[in-house]
Amino acid sequence: MKRRTLLAGSAAVAATGPFASARAAEKIKIVWWHAMTAALGEQINRIVDEFNKSQDTVEVQAIFKGGYADTMNAAIAAVRANQAPHLVQVFEVGTGTMINAPGKFVKQAWELSKETGVALDPKNYIGAVRGYYSLPDGRMASMPFNSSTSVMWYSKDAFKKAGLDPDKAPTTWQDVVKAAQAIKAKDAAEIPMTSSWLSWIQLEQYSALHNLPFASKADGFEGLDAVLTFNSKAHVKHIDRLLAMSKDGTFKYTGRDNAPDQLLVSGKAGIHFNSSGMRGDLVKSAKFEWGEALLPYDPEVIKSPLNSIIGGASLWTMTAPGRTPAEYKAVAQFLAFIGKPENDAYWHQHTGYVPVTLAGFELSKKQGFYEKNVGADLPTQQLTRGTVTPNSKGLRLGRLVEIRNIVYEELEKAFQGGQTGQQALDAAKARGDKVLREFQKSIKA
Repeated sequence: MKRRTLLAGSAAVAATGPFASARAAEKIKIVWWHAMTAALGEQINRIVDEFNKSQDTVEVQAIFKGGYADTMNAAIAAVRANQAPHLVQVFEVGTGTMINAPGKFVKQAWELSKETGVALDPKNYIGAVRGYYSLPDGRMASMPFNSSTSVMWYSKDAFKKAGLDPDKAPTTWQDVVKAAQAIKAKDAAEIPMTSSWLSWIQLEQYSALHNLPFASKADGFEGLDAVLTFNSKAHVKHIDRLLAMSKDGTFKYTGRDNAPDQLLVSGKAGIHFNSSGMRGDLVKSAKFEWGEALLPYDPEVIKSPLNSIIGGASLWTMTAPGRTPAEYKAVAQFLAFIGKPENDAYWHQHTGYVPVTLAGFELSKKQGFYEKNVGADLPTQQLTRGTVTPNSKGLRLGRLVEIRNIVYEELEKAFQGGQTGQQALDAAKARGDKVLREFQKSIKA
């Protein structure tokens, strides 16, 4: 019995075989593939262990399958072999692919709730979060889980040295430019400003905040025939701003995705744009005083910014031959358990991800979490700001990872002086549209 308990507590190995008790063998086994490592993986195991202890009919097994892309690819391969797990954690850029992929290998969240009678109410979730994972009519396709958004991080030490108010972060892009210029003039930081995840933050998030379409058809939500629209005058204006800052030394492009992260953690960057999930690294490793602020906006484009969009991942229920109604109900019960306010709040407070439910956010406030961790509520405030529009719901585009890489390639040419901002975005649009047409053709085939 001790051996069975230890294995169940690890949330990675099933209590099966000749050493398992008869009671354990009778439990409905649910397999969950995820992409969380280190401390995040420990929190996954804690969730699973708490659920397994909360009842005696279902046993969830959480299995690490590699990074986000590895986990998604493993799931696709398992589907082809008719051996799909019950649940898979899929990063947000895979949403369009999962929803539109041919074949019936996914049971969407609304279907799962309807068939099992287990309530999975979209209204419980923050609008900007549920919108990303929902159909145009509001039905949820997958269950929100680990969500983040992007924010502006800055070195208060650098601000002080530059003569700036360390407790008053710039709110507009015009003021950000001035702050970076002051940091450079006083040599307050080695790099005045940089940014991780350039496409996600400086194009996708910028579009949402300024109510600009990143793509037609409500950013892809209303049809596979969407085309990219991020080469508009407003988008080009912003990219030209970054290019001008790059030329005068106030902004430095230092690599794709999260490659620039350590520039802030090490104290080399004065201003840095990245995921809200960076808070944990700063708390643990930063040797300087830092601040967190909302993403800036351009008042010449919009008077009041809208909500930002999310990053992170959601949970997809997978189908497989011979899977029983009891198994699907067990999956639904586990998803409902994760979505309870106390569990959502705990996950948020111990990982750095935002609470995905409104009740989880309110509970965190009631518990005094934000009083003790100043700024930790800013990402949620940003996600819930204003009214969600078709331009700020999120993106529903197939092969978005590939499109992001195209954006990187074209912007890198611009930063190297090989083309203008307009030329870069025009080229990225043309190449990205070809990817979308290939995806559209593959779905209709």
